[in-house]
Amino acid sequence: MIIREIQKQDNPDVEQLIRTCLIEFGANKPGTAWSDPDLGQFYELYQKEKTNYWVAIEDNKLVAGCGIGDIPGRPDVCELQKMYAAPSARGSGVAERLLQTSLAFAKQHYNACYLETIHTMHAANRFYQKHGFKKLEAPLLETEHFSCDAWYIKTL
Repeated sequence: MIIREIQKQDNPDVEQLIRTCLIEFGANKPGTAWSDPDLGQFYELYQKEKTNYWVAIEDNKLVAGCGIGDIPGRPDVCELQKMYAAPSARGSGVAERLLQTSLAFAKQHYNACYLETIHTMHAANRFYQKHGFKKLEAPLLETEHFSCDAWYIKTL
């Protein structure tokens, strides 16, 4: 398994991975990543300063991804974004490697890391809590992801 920064040619595979996972969890609806206008342009989206997106490649196939994005108006807090893994990669340790890579990067630029998810993604919620993310009672800010109903933050 190779973890590397996203490349332009990864855009279609990242979009396909995310859409497939959203369908699997019944999150293919407005208010989730499903309706993000930049879903197929992650390489371009993550070229801003203090942002990055990493992908996991296994047997020449993109199997997972995760990003760090900024939060407008909150220069001390980043957002863990679009962390998804194909079913074949789950349980392999790839999510942990992606999280470690992302948080090491985030720690260079931010004091805390925020994320939004859906409570029915039980394994994801357990994963975030296991890795030190604390559940919040409400979102840190209002975003276009109004269908997300579980929010977490971790001090870096």
